[in-house]
Amino acid sequence: MSDPINYNAFSREEWQGFADRATLPLTPESLRQIKAFNDRISLQDVQDVYIPLVHLLRLQVEHYRQLQRDKATFLQQPAHRIPFIIGIAGSVAVGKSTAARLLEVLLNHYFTDQRIQLITTDGFLYPNEELKKRDLMSRKGFPESYDMAGLIHFLNAVKSGAPLVKSPVYSHKVYDIVPDQFDYIEHPDILIVEGINTLQLPTNEQIYVSDFTDFSIYVDADSDLIEDWFLERFQLLLETAFQDPSNYYYPYATGDRDVALAKARQVWHDIDLKNLEEYILPTRNRADMIIHKTVGHRIDRLLLRKY
Repeated sequence: MSDPINYNAFSREEWQGFADRATLPLTPESLRQIKAFNDRISLQDVQDVYIPLVHLLRLQVEHYRQLQRDKATFLQQPAHRIPFIIGIAGSVAVGKSTAARLLEVLLNHYFTDQRIQLITTDGFLYPNEELKKRDLMSRKGFPESYDMAGLIHFLNAVKSGAPLVKSPVYSHKVYDIVPDQFDYIEHPDILIVEGINTLQLPTNEQIYVSDFTDFSIYVDADSDLIEDWFLERFQLLLETAFQDPSNYYYPYATGDRDVALAKARQVWHDIDLKNLEEYILPTRNRADMIIHKTVGHRIDRLLLRKY
């Protein structure tokens, strides 16, 4: 990709030099538990890319806290902790969830005196029943398939310091919102919000989700590579789905694999690629940082917004 003029671009080798080598708080086994099905990430990736990122985030959080204190003093108001929100965006299958979970683990290790929590915006998809009523099942993942007003309300409550805020839970296993199940956000110091729409302007809203974020990351890769990762993940899902009739992918896992793979390719081209090109990719240059991946999910470049 061509580098936007408002970013500083760094090779992986340059980026890894911005932080001292540190003992990693992870083992190969714990890293396997963090990463998504087909996301390839190594302890070397953690050392080279994520440790410097955590150091940068420490500076960002410290600056944010000081600004909040100074603002409270200026307004002659009592100071109170306002959560620092990190947004992580990018295409499906690009490795957002792995990046989010890894950051959660690392921040918990290095920010021992702070409460770190993570949610995904998938929980704010409308339930399948509602999507069918609105004739939106074929647009699942597109902006109009989300309860964006609900997501905005959730983020506003978190930023406003509500002691307990709940968000719906989405299950990829059943491909739907789980009734009467919630994630509870309890006044975090840092909240990581991961989803394809964390940089988008909601339909019929004048507030961006990113208006609530204090640092945003876009995980990027060429669309041809993301398609390969999408299809690879689909095939891996089938390897476990055939054991569970309640799994959304069970009919595909127990049927003709060539037919199932053809269906997955159609879904990618008709839905996910279209969504990427029309709604997700255009928000890339709104991120504070772009993490670019190449073959094998290897991170090769990092772009940091200048101003």
